[in-house]
Amino acid sequence: MKLNLENPVIVFDLETTGLNLVTDRIVEISVIKVHINGDEEYKTRMINPCMPIPPESSAIHGIRDEDVKDCPTFRAIAKSLAAFIDGCDLVGYNLFKFDVPLLVEEFLRAGVNMDFRKNRIIDVQNIFHKMEQRTLIAAYKFYCNKTLEEAHHAEADTKATYEILQSQLDRYPELQNDVRFLSDFSISTHNIDYAGRFVKDKNNEPVFNFGKYKGRQVKDILRTEPSYYSWIMNGEFTLDTKKVLTEIRSGML
Repeated sequence: MKLNLENPVIVFDLETTGLNLVTDRIVEISVIKVHINGDEEYKTRMINPCMPIPPESSAIHGIRDEDVKDCPTFRAIAKSLAAFIDGCDLVGYNLFKFDVPLLVEEFLRAGVNMDFRKNRIIDVQNIFHKMEQRTLIAAYKFYCNKTLEEAHHAEADTKATYEILQSQLDRYPELQNDVRFLSDFSISTHNIDYAGRFVKDKNNEPVFNFGKYKGRQVKDILRTEPSYYSWIMNGEFTLDTKKVLTEIRSGML
């Protein structure tokens, strides 16, 4: 079933040097841009992460240092990529926990402020887990009756993700063919920042989601212990987490 679209949709997948949102980098990005009329554009780009790719990561996606040594850095493509995806809704597998947070970090490091909090985001993994509780390879077999031959290659994973979403719409009549509905349905957290360091409480107030002040309102802690702000800003937290904390603090002031 084809998606009913109000905006163009970006389906994307990342391959990276690892899973740390602060220290790891993108080595490959693949994107399908689905236009409102159904036309599809495919773009895949390998990226020089400006750091060694760990062997354990290369063992998963097959990308090694020599493969990316002559490729552009993310900073070099950041503005054109931002323009390509601007105004689009997002689709992917495990977007909320990893791909979107890491992509935002790369944009911020490149000096490009891309904030996807106003975009509708469909996480195919969350729909899958709510419906069937499986993995991407199993999802592709289950929904599309196909074997994902090149798992952990960004382009193969991206195409599989898009096919899975279309098949989910065919399989589950309770899923409305509407990006707003699918985005709301696939949300599994109440995170304020992408890394989930801050969440909303029952009164819609920002609270800490980690450490000794977990569950306490951010504004209360910053008021009684202002040094905690400096500790986070100087610590190993994502740039997005620091940006959100500053916004919360500025709102108080």
